[in-house]
Amino acid sequence: MAEEETVFSSRVRYNGIFSFKDFYEFCYTWLRNDTNLTTFSEDKYSEKLAGEAKNIDVEWTGHRDITDYFRIRMKVKFVIKGMTQVKVKKGGAEVDSNKGDIEVQVKGMLVKDYNSKFEMSAFKKFLRAFYEKYIILSVVKEFKGRIVQECDEFLTQAKAFLDLEGKR
Repeated sequence: MAEEETVFSSRVRYNGIFSFKDFYEFCYTWLRNDTNLTTFSEDKYSEKLAGEAKNIDVEWTGHRDITDYFRIRMKVKFVIKGMTQVKVKKGGAEVDSNKGDIEVQVKGMLVKDYNSKFEMSAFKKFLRAFYEKYIILSVVKEFKGRIVQECDEFLTQAKAFLDLEGKR
């Protein structure tokens, strides 16, 4: 059985004006292009109406195989509460936008032995533990650092997008 270790877990909150459609597209494109996730899926999308406002939950999961032993896995969750339609002035013209509270949560995991090659016998499990603890310790640290960097960069980009969108 593959061993999954959460290396990064953080969130960003924003309350103000933003275009949900543009933000959704930006995040999807950034994750696909800049993290090179080979498998990427939307596991959940739900909208609930509360009068004039919407509450939206979106969950994405993606992974990328680094080697035949290691895999990077990311989970992204968007929670939007009280999103309403508003009109804002952009360049002298009124355009439709959204206003509400948005939270972006990101988890980055390092998956080891995702094909379960070392789960065949007790001896192979022992070899796996020895291999990880003494032989490839620096490689594991490098991959964990890469996960932290990619997840943190995504949150930074998402926050920057929301901050810029709110100031326009």
